[in-house]
Amino acid sequence: MSYKQIKWLILWIPTLTIGVWEYLRHTILLPYLSMELGNLLSPFIVLAVTVTLLRKLFSHLEQTQDELRRHQALKAALEEREQLARELHDGISQSLFLMSVKLDRLEKADTDHEFRSQTQQIRDTVRHVYEDVRQSIAALRTAPVITDQPWMQSIHDLMDEIREGSGLRLELDWQLSDGMLTAKEKVELLAILREALLNVQKHARACQAVVRCKPHGEDGRSFLCSVTDDGIGISGERMRAKGCYGLRMMENRAAAMGWRLDIRAAGPDGARGTTVTITAKGGGVDE
Repeated sequence: MSYKQIKWLILWIPTLTIGVWEYLRHTILLPYLSMELGNLLSPFIVLAVTVTLLRKLFSHLEQTQDELRRHQALKAALEEREQLARELHDGISQSLFLMSVKLDRLEKADTDHEFRSQTQQIRDTVRHVYEDVRQSIAALRTAPVITDQPWMQSIHDLMDEIREGSGLRLELDWQLSDGMLTAKEKVELLAILREALLNVQKHARACQAVVRCKPHGEDGRSFLCSVTDDGIGISGERMRAKGCYGLRMMENRAAAMGWRLDIRAAGPDGARGTTVTITAKGGGVDE
């Protein structure tokens, strides 16, 4: 039985019960039941139907909702793993191919200077691959959305993970209610926030960062999230440089959800720090 069928049965059964009872009472039972006794029996009949039949329907409804939530969580997890597979292909596999090319060049090096240069480039590539693998493993280990776990617990777990790994002072200002985000939005938003905080940890040389999320607009679906640090900032050249897979991943995730992603200086006149802002307007990509 579908969710819609159960819902309509719950709505119509009490009405039909009263209708059938009143029809029988006035056409068949009227010589045997007084009007007062019939009126007295009506609420008890509805109560009996509610206790016996509607309780079962409500139980079926809850089971259907649980199955729907599990299906949504599974779908979100599968989409997350597909995204990770694309990132592994676009980032790590390309880096490994580049390293194989550099190894070929290393074999053909004629001078000590060229040999040392190629060796240093290979070391840099290995470190880059290592960081990408660590990040992918961390994303796999941390379930972005767990149906039995409150959404805010996932956010606090991410903050604790970054604190332990970097010693950053992190501040959280979270004003979004759990119901504002779909399961897919939770997956994608958490992944973007994770990447933004990992960039702060690895590249910003920051002492502290602030994560803010709040409703934006009056439609009940729009929101604004930002990650602001007090680090060295990020230049336009760095954002456009090859190998910035994390930034591209954030941009791709935001674009897929119909969100706007902005990365700019945290303050005016070239002030230190960087702010990553995700702006989501209602009516974006649903599950």
